[in-house]
Amino acid sequence: MKTRRDEIKCYQTKDGSLIRELMHPLSHGAKNQSLAEAVVPAGVTTHLHRHLKSEELYHITQGTGEMQWGETKFRVAPGDTVLIPPGTPHAITNTGNEDLVLLCCCAPAYSHEDTDLI
Repeated sequence: MKTRRDEIKCYQTKDGSLIRELMHPLSHGAKNQSLAEAVVPAGVTTHLHRHLKSEELYHITQGTGEMQWGETKFRVAPGDTVLIPPGTPHAITNTGNEDLVLLCCCAPAYSHEDTDLI
């Protein structure tokens, strides 16, 4: 299975980010994980949330931000990857002047039902 980014429509997730599901079991045949591109506009912070079942990876590809990971906050920039274990409260703030773009990998795959807003 192959997908093409520019052919996939964006939608807004429960945390407030704009997402393109690049590969997801409901649409593309993946079995155990999903891969999405998220865009957080300048000055925006996603809602603090956690995933009850999914382990998540954030890989920053563009822009700069501040990651809230549990009680800890730290800066993120292109090339950084953050591991978010299930149950860990997290949010990300775009601290720059351009879009903050990140790849999000979830295993098991992302679902709205697994997202708990805090």
